[in-house]
Amino acid sequence: MYEERKIWLGGKILPVTEATINVLSPTSQFGANVFEGIRCYWNEERQKLYAFRLQDHYRRLHQSVRLLRINSPYSTDDLERALVDVVRANNYREDIAIRQTIFVDGLGGTWSSREPVNMFVAPIPRPRKPISEKRGLRCMVASWQRISDNNLSPRAKVGANYINSRNAQLDALQNGYDSAIFLNNNGKVAEGPGSCIFIIRDGQLITPPCTASVLESITRDTIIRIAREEMGITTVERDIDRTELYICDEAFLCGSAMEVMPITDVDGFTIGNAAWGETTAALANHYLQAVTGQSTRHPEWLTEI
Repeated sequence: MYEERKIWLGGKILPVTEATINVLSPTSQFGANVFEGIRCYWNEERQKLYAFRLQDHYRRLHQSVRLLRINSPYSTDDLERALVDVVRANNYREDIAIRQTIFVDGLGGTWSSREPVNMFVAPIPRPRKPISEKRGLRCMVASWQRISDNNLSPRAKVGANYINSRNAQLDALQNGYDSAIFLNNNGKVAEGPGSCIFIIRDGQLITPPCTASVLESITRDTIIRIAREEMGITTVERDIDRTELYICDEAFLCGSAMEVMPITDVDGFTIGNAAWGETTAALANHYLQAVTGQSTRHPEWLTEI
């Protein structure tokens, strides 16, 4: 039940209905917050819950704090302790997603306020679907340009940045698509709304570089490492032209929330056989084995909760 969820806020674990902030706080008025979306996966065989690449999420969260110039008092140990405490308080024994947000709090602050700073940690059940139940995404190239390092850098996970993704996603839905694909200010493929993109051409796995107006995605890095180290797939980070989306053999979006999701159509051009491609499906399976602890190749990626 939603009302029974517990949230960590300001050092206390509270019922979700009591976890409130002031409507005039800078986070509420101006989106002055940074966050991480963290997945935890339940391993039924071991009866254990694992957070995936938790320390990497926290390194990126500290980076976002620095870029937004928030005077955060939270150390990495503070972040992990808060997450573990609230997950255990909810007694989750299932797959969950966690939003961990550091924000500028207080009454009467402005868009330039750097403190006072607060944090919430909000876990919620997030069951994963088997690959066989995930249909692909029909995407359109967004009319909205992806934010860039010279205006609102996508390198930082700032709440206000996601208005850019909101605009593209709502446009896609309005036009009968499932999602969107951004181009950057150089007219090259960037990423999706809250997800990174890969294409497969002639046996190569290709993704835009981190300098192409994309988030330094942990899932993106995981996919690249799985492809290179475990599957022996030639993986290239380079600019991707819009028309390459129309003629590629396979394409998929990925992210902590989305995991791996195939793209079946871009702007009316069918991708592959309009279903799961062989390479995409194999990468998705390897990814799920890694996040759930079924693979033992990267034990450092898992934090036992």
